[in-house]
Amino acid sequence: MAERGFQRWSSTTKLVVALFVAGTLGYLLVQFSVVIPPLALAAILAYILSPLAGFLQRRLRIGRGLATALVYLLLFASLALGPVLLAPALLDQLATLNLDFQRILRNVQSILSRPIEVGGFALNGGQLASELSRWLQGAAEPALGRTLGFAFEVISSAFWAVFVVVISFYLVKDSGGFLRWLEGLILPAYRRDFRRLKDEINAVWSAFFRGQLILALLVSTLFTIVGFILGIPVALAMGVLAGLMEFIPSLGHAIWLSIASVLVFFQGSTWIPLPNWIVMLILIGLHLVFQQVDLNYLIPRIIGRRVHLHPLVVILGIVIGATLAGVLGVVLAAPTISSLRVLGHYLYCRLFDLDPFAGAEVSHGAG
Repeated sequence: MAERGFQRWSSTTKLVVALFVAGTLGYLLVQFSVVIPPLALAAILAYILSPLAGFLQRRLRIGRGLATALVYLLLFASLALGPVLLAPALLDQLATLNLDFQRILRNVQSILSRPIEVGGFALNGGQLASELSRWLQGAAEPALGRTLGFAFEVISSAFWAVFVVVISFYLVKDSGGFLRWLEGLILPAYRRDFRRLKDEINAVWSAFFRGQLILALLVSTLFTIVGFILGIPVALAMGVLAGLMEFIPSLGHAIWLSIASVLVFFQGSTWIPLPNWIVMLILIGLHLVFQQVDLNYLIPRIIGRRVHLHPLVVILGIVIGATLAGVLGVVLAAPTISSLRVLGHYLYCRLFDLDPFAGAEVSHGAG
């Protein structure tokens, strides 16, 4: 009777069912790939806002739903006040910045249009610059075009904006229940591993998002102040750009410094009576000092060492992320690689019968 009441699946049946489920999920991902970017944005927004909802829930002793509603009211109020306070000055500086770079490009083309003689050979600098510009445009378009196009749709389309807000709202409100449901799917023998892995990966993404936001605000404020002191043209816009570049590890500093150096070299300081190239050297020197402080002091303390990766690994991850997911892949490259490192360490230890959490337990005990 017991055997007829419960019959185990054979290994072949389990394999067929697993392959069918994996194939169905893959098919759905391909067919509904347009939904993946807004879902990713909703998950990121929920991940950032969830701790604030938890704080209000504990502090005010209210339900999770009401705490989530208060968080989103604060978010909408900030989005409404931010443009009113900052947008006019920032948009004016962005327009000026665009005109400045148009003028700089004309100056560069004028300089490069002159023939360059090296060892008796004449080089056409203008043709070289034109070819380089076309190559950069062709290399950047496939990686950035898809995500930038979607970002424009999110901003301009009320449907996608509402979709992201609604999905993120329910993710914040029901995050605890969702995690409990997911843990219930895990076999009891592996739930301890699931909880430990969840905590480690959560620590990685928590350090990245919340730490990067704090770091971006700090860097934006600092660079804006230094920009006004040095008389850098459009200091506010350059300060905001510096904060945004913090979300691109390893390459962000180089991108900002390249743009700022070219701008100062051709435009000079707005009030310091020194040659442009001297102001540029001062800017480069100050930035190199800040870069060391950022890498050795700010990032380890604000973001932590969980997301700290070798620059070469980050650069390769950024290239792969840009190819697969555009701008979103660039921004999420570092925490994704760190999460894969956690999962890889777990699988390695399991394959060789080692305790994947032995080091973590020792460190907790020492602390």
